[in-house]
Amino acid sequence: MAFINLKDKVIQAKIVYYGPGRCGKTTNLEYIYEKCRMQVNSEMVTVKTQGDRTLFFDFFPFDMGKIGGYDVKIQLYTVPGQVKYNSTRRLVLKGVDGVVFVADSAVERRNKNVLSLRNLEENLTLYNKNIREIPLVIQYNKRDLAKQGIEILDIETLEADLNTELKVPWFEASAVEGDNVVVTLKKIIYDTMASLEKQLKQE
Repeated sequence: MAFINLKDKVIQAKIVYYGPGRCGKTTNLEYIYEKCRMQVNSEMVTVKTQGDRTLFFDFFPFDMGKIGGYDVKIQLYTVPGQVKYNSTRRLVLKGVDGVVFVADSAVERRNKNVLSLRNLEENLTLYNKNIREIPLVIQYNKRDLAKQGIEILDIETLEADLNTELKVPWFEASAVEGDNVVVTLKKIIYDTMASLEKQLKQE
């Protein structure tokens, strides 16, 4: 559940970008950080692990309204994609309120996508969270690779691999070019806020 600051009337929610190594999680956050500077409320922090890294910063979504009179502050995080950093991924997922799963469209990365989604499900269960209940958006990234002559998976294949059971919202994207990066972010913020509002009413 999100952190609630009663004094400042702020709800702090955590959104994590998850996916296999080099799928574009970091590129997503770097694009958001540069394009949405007015809404970013902190420096982007980079925690480097050997050959991989975790990013995070605070983000105020101005145009998304309030929850019960409280302003909403979003913390955006990426996880390291490589399997050997699974303990770090688990740590980053602690207290998560919403997830963007970034899938790599390259044909050769197909199996990595499936394994990473399975890993996300396993790691969420450690915190008693269900992948079918948590706000989740899938981003099919690197659609621009086709312009470079690199074979990419069609959407039907990606959907069959990753979204047959979950049936969550998805977007085609190119984080490098910025296509649908902000749209993906807005959708996960909207779904996360709706989920938090529902939880607050139940309490």
